[in-house]
Amino acid sequence: MGRKRRTFTDKFKAKVAIEAIQGVKTLSELASEHGVHPNQISDWKKQLLAKAPDLFSSGKSRPGKTEEELTAPLYEEIGRLKMDIKWLEKKPLSLPLATRRKWVEPHPRYSIRRQCGLAGVPRSSLYYEPVPESAENLLLMRLIDEQYMRHPEYGYPRMTDWLRERGYPVNHKRVSRLMRRMGLQAITPGPHTSKPAPGHKIYPYLLRNVEIERANQVWSTDITYIPMRSGFMYLTAVMEWHSRYVLAWELSNSLESLFCVVALERALEQGTPEVFNTDQGSQFTSDAFTGILLKKGIAISMDGRGRALDNVFIERLWWTVKFEEVYPKAYDNGHDLHRGLGRYFDYYNNERRHMALDKRTPREVFCAKRREK
Repeated sequence: MGRKRRTFTDKFKAKVAIEAIQGVKTLSELASEHGVHPNQISDWKKQLLAKAPDLFSSGKSRPGKTEEELTAPLYEEIGRLKMDIKWLEKKPLSLPLATRRKWVEPHPRYSIRRQCGLAGVPRSSLYYEPVPESAENLLLMRLIDEQYMRHPEYGYPRMTDWLRERGYPVNHKRVSRLMRRMGLQAITPGPHTSKPAPGHKIYPYLLRNVEIERANQVWSTDITYIPMRSGFMYLTAVMEWHSRYVLAWELSNSLESLFCVVALERALEQGTPEVFNTDQGSQFTSDAFTGILLKKGIAISMDGRGRALDNVFIERLWWTVKFEEVYPKAYDNGHDLHRGLGRYFDYYNNERRHMALDKRTPREVFCAKRREK
């Protein structure tokens, strides 16, 4: 008895043809993965490009839909594929991962997630390698961070005095360097996370004397330093003010804007705020960040210089995360830190009850207010 001929569904053909057009894998790789001859895949690819309006269709149109309505999704998909191919031009996927990571950057038309998929770059590989430091400096930075959480008004002169009182023979220059590397400055006179970039537009603070009374009225974001056993990283989060619900968070080993953009994109998958508040740091004044907000019609609010209390809810979040999770655990590496923070933010949103929320959890308040709307 001869071998039974294999048949393929239209959906399967379309999927394989799209992968072939994307060019992420060779025809041989696709053939091996899907169990289809390379020539067959090449034929499907040609059909997709040449006969998009009636690709693999049976010729039967659904009642009530015009030909234009039926073919529009196919044209849209072809348009996206052409954009993907253009993005991948002169970007050989055979290059090392370290090289391909450099291709991923904030882009007005491509989300970070989509770029990572096209480049074959695991998103976690962008961020999770801790910044190295000497053991002595890591100890000093840990002490500085804890004291800064208690007294954010401390600049490097007062922090130097505080360390000297505890037996650490440091000078102002060393403490100043470490605080700059951590992204810390006293509340007065400058912001404690990052500096504005020359030429970036600074938006006015819109929330003075505004009563927060509903979900998605105001969101905010910030960055904080995260100490580890053998280095350090930076954490950003996006929070919904009325419920204190953490919508998204990301880790990074640098203060570039990329991880802030990723967190914003993820947060916006859950809704759209009326106002988005940030500090004046270059990560948040960049066109890559503000452009996403403006495109969605979201009003942008920025803290006054050196006024961390303008973003008080997220400042309280940092205190809670560090004293309940980061300091006690003292993580060894970025991946363990990421998993630990994932567990903690799940607990924070779903189990940790807040006195300010009448002993309810952030998720209970966030979801209840959204249902009322």
